[in-house]
Amino acid sequence: MTRLRSVAAVVLAACLWLAPPSLSGPRGASAQAPERYAAVVLNAASGELLFARQAREPRYPASITKVLTLYMVFEALKTGRLSLEDRIVISPRAAAQPPSKLGLPAGRTLSVDEAIQALTVRSANDVAVALAEHLSGSVEAFGRASTARAHDLGMVQSTFVNPHGLPDPRQVSTALDLALLSQAVMRDFPQYYAYFGQRRWRFAGRDYRNTNGLLQDGGKVDGVKTGFTRASGYNLAASAVHDGRRLITVVLGGRSSASRNAHVAALMRTGFEAEAARTDKTASDSAQGFFEARGFGPDAASDAGGPVPYLAAAGAPGLAATPAVRSGAAGQEGVSPTRGALQ
Repeated sequence: MTRLRSVAAVVLAACLWLAPPSLSGPRGASAQAPERYAAVVLNAASGELLFARQAREPRYPASITKVLTLYMVFEALKTGRLSLEDRIVISPRAAAQPPSKLGLPAGRTLSVDEAIQALTVRSANDVAVALAEHLSGSVEAFGRASTARAHDLGMVQSTFVNPHGLPDPRQVSTALDLALLSQAVMRDFPQYYAYFGQRRWRFAGRDYRNTNGLLQDGGKVDGVKTGFTRASGYNLAASAVHDGRRLITVVLGGRSSASRNAHVAALMRTGFEAEAARTDKTASDSAQGFFEARGFGPDAASDAGGPVPYLAAAGAPGLAATPAVRSGAAGQEGVSPTRGALQ
């Protein structure tokens, strides 16, 4: 049944990628929860913001956090502090993390190369903690270091306290900041970007499938990372190339993985159309107008009869956590939300 739902989500996203704006614009946008919805479309080469909606509002990044964790890993590889063959030890704290995870026991080791794939394909929380401890000695120290690096990258509205994105009211980012993070990974570490487009991974006799369904349709999307908790909704940072142009699209607060994927596909397609339609390098507000003329206006995410708002127990970024947030209540795409998993 889970496999059938995944196939259906991919087919829906692929159809909406090719559908006319009248079919894909407002419908995709209205499938997001308005209190946590945010979206941006960014030209990866120029940094021009083509579309923005609630782009600078605080949101929970969920497992898109792992892109920053991997940025720190790639930086350590570049400076020689790490090699792909180094072994990472699973500590008791790492082994105790909730799903999604590899489920390795304390004391087990894996290579840095395997650890990277564990994050990009499996979105493994246990391995994210093990990497953080290996690089900084503790999760807390890694949170401080990764926040400082995020600010260096221009992510000035972001704060990180853990390496995986499990619920914490202090850990917030914005759609724009997460787009800048995706851009930074491509720009600074192009040799490692292919990890984010890896569709499958085999480890210890098990096959894992990437949580990003848009990678599976054979289309333009070639990365980057999904994210989901009950507090965040369904998040996705994605990148695609068409006619020599690379765009980055971030959507936060999707109601489901299918609606999120469809909305990302619709925004991405509209972004490429906007780029192709422009005859000169005009200001980004003209691109925003192109989007709005095709149904992505200010009210598109909260129109009448729209999706349900935040779960009452989820809390909001910057506010004190409710017991549900503190206990790590989360859900994984294709897994019962009661299991406390995160992607």
